[in-house]
Amino acid sequence: MVAGGVAITSDVELSYGPAGYKGLVKEPYIFFISCFASIGGVLFGYDQGVISGVLVMSNFAKNFPSLAHDLTLQGWMVAVLTLGAMFGAFVNGPIADKISRRWDLLLANVIFLIGSTIQAAAVNVPMVFVGRFIAGLAIGQLSMVVPLYLGELAPPNIRGSLIALQQLGITVGIMIAFWLDYGTQHIGGTGDGQSEAAWRFPLALQCLPSLILGAGTFFLPYSPRWLMSKGREEEVRATLLRLRRVDPNDPRLTIEFLDIKAACIFDNESVAARFPGITSRFTLSLKQYQELFVVRHLNRRLIIACLLQIIQQFTGINAIIYYAPQIFTAIGLTGNSVDLLATGVVGVINFFSTIPAIMFLDRWGRRKVLIIGAVNMTIGHLIVGTLYAVYEDSWAQHHAAGWGAAVFVWYFIANFAFSIGCVNWIMPSEIFPPGVRSKAVGVSISTNWLTNFIVALITPRMLKAITFGAFYFFMAFCIILGVWVYLCVPETKGLRIEEMDKIVGGNQGVDDMARMANIRRRLGLYATGADSGEEGSEMGIDQKNASYEVTHHEA
Repeated sequence: MVAGGVAITSDVELSYGPAGYKGLVKEPYIFFISCFASIGGVLFGYDQGVISGVLVMSNFAKNFPSLAHDLTLQGWMVAVLTLGAMFGAFVNGPIADKISRRWDLLLANVIFLIGSTIQAAAVNVPMVFVGRFIAGLAIGQLSMVVPLYLGELAPPNIRGSLIALQQLGITVGIMIAFWLDYGTQHIGGTGDGQSEAAWRFPLALQCLPSLILGAGTFFLPYSPRWLMSKGREEEVRATLLRLRRVDPNDPRLTIEFLDIKAACIFDNESVAARFPGITSRFTLSLKQYQELFVVRHLNRRLIIACLLQIIQQFTGINAIIYYAPQIFTAIGLTGNSVDLLATGVVGVINFFSTIPAIMFLDRWGRRKVLIIGAVNMTIGHLIVGTLYAVYEDSWAQHHAAGWGAAVFVWYFIANFAFSIGCVNWIMPSEIFPPGVRSKAVGVSISTNWLTNFIVALITPRMLKAITFGAFYFFMAFCIILGVWVYLCVPETKGLRIEEMDKIVGGNQGVDDMARMANIRRRLGLYATGADSGEEGSEMGIDQKNASYEVTHHEA
């Protein structure tokens, strides 16, 4: 397709509309696509949440007495899903590159259905473990590909909000799992007469949203950036036009198309220059994984993405949820009241506290949200830990202190949900260049699952050994989060994915700058007033404030 004579001046916004909830209202089509794809998050949250209720059901204990009474075996039953998810996320990068983000969603759903069916039909412990591991593989894939897919579909003004829907989906899944378990435990009674349906039904029900998501993938669009990587340029234009809902001649569409194309060409030419003679896809993938750790600007991005995952787990989110039932028991509550306040209400707070992130994250920015969350999570840990230190042996005589601890457990959950609970999915999916993006997202998300496994392993022992000191331990990581974000983490709101080199580095060498300048020249994309013979000035243009001219080119 030929475009010519289109002048893009400084008063033309390359954004497609307002940020935040106003942008979501203005883009109902892509908002619906993102909500639908985020069913993957619902599966993630549901499968993690449902097992805790199933484990305490009397009929499950009757069928699997070793699982019901062996705490170590219970721990491994939970951990096997985490290990499967870690592996699934790590290997999913090349798969998503090969078959597309869209069909990768379908593949993950097929695997999830297999794992869920085995769990629901289990008649012995090995079946439970195998089903959990297979479902874990799929959850790892989904936790990696959903934010990657949404990030590549989204316009820059609402990208954070759309990817945050992944976290909202997770909270919805956890919340549904708790309330469903709470209801189905009464099928046949809660004692010896309890029906097998009490636990088989909630395990089987997760197949329904998986089937819906799997069927819906046939109607989802391809990622335009994946299409460009495969050379399907006409489909890129058609997909962008469908997603952005603007006039075909809108200059913003042309700029976005050219940016995606320039980044893709640059990546392909750079790979050919760095790895001449390598034709094996497997060998090339290994080289690209290696570059994530040794190339300076890629290494910096990977550190940001992985540290977010590590610190997210070490904020103590799982520890404080784990300890919540003991807090509520200590202040005199028993039975169903403990379950409702410690798990049910926490799930509701988690869900509603994620909504402000979706509404305002692209207006406030990632850095501000992370810093506010870090400060408030620190306060939550400080107060809960101090109350435990003072009243650990006298909760029964100090109910007000117990309720204060409960309130600040909820306070911590709320601040986690709207800050790092969302941002840790967003930044990895938006800061990497196209050639290594899926691989890098896979590495970062698998880091999350690995850290999840480690924290789950050490938390019970830590809480038993140092009790309230555990809260101070996790508080230290909240402080580290705030300081690290303030000093080291760049702001990515409002930037196109192809603009991330400006803030995290890239194209820094003379050869790289010359290559990118040459690509822009070939595509006919110039900064007005720039000397086309000066490669350095061409690379130094400010795409937000400079004037652009798109001359005749072949697209």
